Amino acid sequence: MTIMWVNLTLVYMFALLARYFSRPLYFGSQFIKPSKVLVFLVITSLVLVSGLRNNIGDTYFYMHSYSNTEFSLSNIDFTGDFGFNLLQLFLQTFSSDPQILILTTALITNSLIVIALSKYSRIFELAVYVYITSGMFTVSMNGIRQYLAAGIIFMATKYILNGNFKKYFFIILLAATFHKTALVLLPIYFIVRRKAWSKVTFGLIIFSIFIVLGFNLFIDLLFTSLSNTQYGHYSEFQEGGASFLRLAVNTAPILIAFLGKEKLRELWPKSDYIVNLSIISSLFLVISTQNWIFARFNIYFGLYNLVLVSWLIVLFKDNSKKFIYYAILICYLIFFYYEQVISLNIVIESKYFNF
Repeated sequence: MTIMWVNLTLVYMFALLARYFSRPLYFGSQFIKPSKVLVFLVITSLVLVSGLRNNIGDTYFYMHSYSNTEFSLSNIDFTGDFGFNLLQLFLQTFSSDPQILILTTALITNSLIVIALSKYSRIFELAVYVYITSGMFTVSMNGIRQYLAAGIIFMATKYILNGNFKKYFFIILLAATFHKTALVLLPIYFIVRRKAWSKVTFGLIIFSIFIVLGFNLFIDLLFTSLSNTQYGHYSEFQEGGASFLRLAVNTAPILIAFLGKEKLRELWPKSDYIVNLSIISSLFLVISTQNWIFARFNIYFGLYNLVLVSWLIVLFKDNSKKFIYYAILICYLIFFYYEQVISLNIVIESKYFNF
């Protein structure tokens, strides 16, 4: 875990300095433009830790597949997640060392996520701090293909905010070549582009509750529909449900946003779309308490929670902001220690560093 603590410290410090040396996007704007050099250092730390690893989740299997498969246009299935195979085909023209695959995916994924956070977060260092302490950074080293797709989609946030469905549509199709579950974001576009806490919002909440109550019937119908697809093996997925602690951590920012919804709209009129995406993130976690597999969909939506967390501080009175800021740091740090050290005992292994 030493490398994770070092990474957390460096990322937070670089991000804090990036905001300190930032400037307003334009006069009177609530958004800031963090220092590009320091944002680059944030990305560098994340990429080196993630990209030089040789363990965590299914990393070994990706490396094994890369080493033992000679990718060519003739053996790529263009009806599947062919984008990832094309990436491997391209990388094999440079090196047969599987570390290049891990490093490249880490570079693309973390760069896209951090750049998007630098554009839309209000307090940049909080967003990247929670990216690590909430466990998302660790998960990105497990669900490599899906997080790569999520990073691509996250960069398309501006098309949700600006209502440009055509460009958003093509970005989703690109992401789906890496993981087909990205297609779920197409109908989501029309759901989230409306005022938060509307009848649709509460309808989704009620719908998720009914799914939990009738979960056995729902899961049977879902896996029956997936039985003849590449995701049919998910029916054999037996890892229990997501923890209620993770659900609470994910939901807390949304509850605060609800209490300060009018001020948040005043500061950022388009924040409703981010709130809606964060609500959907929590709804998937509600369902995943019955079966962890549904938490995989939260990979796409959890990133918007990072943006939301970074805006929470400005919702409080001036004399409370510092307390709330440090409370967020401490609470997420406790969660990070509990999940990564006590519960999962995460140890990153690498042939490039050992401390």
